[in-house]
Amino acid sequence: MTRRLAEVAKKVGVSEATVSRVLNGKPGVSDATRQAVLTALDVLGYERPTQLRGERARLVGLVLPELQNPIFPAFAEVIGGALAQLGLTPVLCTQTKGGVSEADYVELLLQQQVSGVVFAGGLYAQADAPHDHYRLLAARNIPVVLVNAAIDHLGFPGVSCDDVVAVEQAWRHLASLGHERIGLLLGPGDHVPSARKLAAARAIAGDLPEEFVARAIFSLEGGHAAASRLIDRGVTGIICASDPLALGAVRAARRKGYDVPGRVSVVGYDDSAFMNCTEPPLTTVRQPIEAMGRAAVELLNARIGGTAVPAEELLFEPELVVRGSTAQAPRD
Repeated sequence: MTRRLAEVAKKVGVSEATVSRVLNGKPGVSDATRQAVLTALDVLGYERPTQLRGERARLVGLVLPELQNPIFPAFAEVIGGALAQLGLTPVLCTQTKGGVSEADYVELLLQQQVSGVVFAGGLYAQADAPHDHYRLLAARNIPVVLVNAAIDHLGFPGVSCDDVVAVEQAWRHLASLGHERIGLLLGPGDHVPSARKLAAARAIAGDLPEEFVARAIFSLEGGHAAASRLIDRGVTGIICASDPLALGAVRAARRKGYDVPGRVSVVGYDDSAFMNCTEPPLTTVRQPIEAMGRAAVELLNARIGGTAVPAEELLFEPELVVRGSTAQAPRD
């Protein structure tokens, strides 16, 4: 108990006596200090006293699938900063293969009496994935906001980059350069953003050959393998569902002895960190991360404050960023 008092007091910057008064429900402590002590308890992993457990902490779970793809640390930075400005403490939850799952994190966050949860790139975007933990959050009336396209009927508000506009921008760019054999490198078949991109491409192309569509796990290695198949089928331009997939496509072309963009043009998606420093610099479709992240926090904060928020999706406009990985189609 003494150690707990000391750690919490140090974390908050108050005396152990002040911490003791908060834990014992004694008067003489400001609301701000009281809340800071309770939040410190949660952050340090200590259980709240029984009489204080019914009150939600000023903690917000930020659940991400990984940190290797630079788009997710970028979202975490924006969302975490916006939460901190509102006096909310972000708790970063990153899934690991064979380790803690999204459902496990939800259980832990519920035990910490969190005020809300923001998911970015989670299982909500995969139709065949388990979704019971989302229903549990809804049943507990925990405010939740989703970043980027989700399956139907989850009932949470969300902010998304417009996948249809993204593909239209990339496709028209390649077509303007004379590319006629354009391929798509997408995520798994049950991945909702990828399904939206595919539908958009089919609407533009009219007749998109099935062999010009390849799927992969979201990684550089997955992009390499899938792009190799597309290149073997004769595509000269590849539109990718993420920047790591696009970097894999560039590597696949080079391993075959083809120049990028001389023989194969590649377009990424996200405009994550350092894509202007690759060789060649990557042409990509930029997600408006700052605007999306802040909108997600505004929606969540409204829900935390008791304001009704429609369970609908806010679509944000992407921006094509043309760099060195696209050029005129090769002459056969």
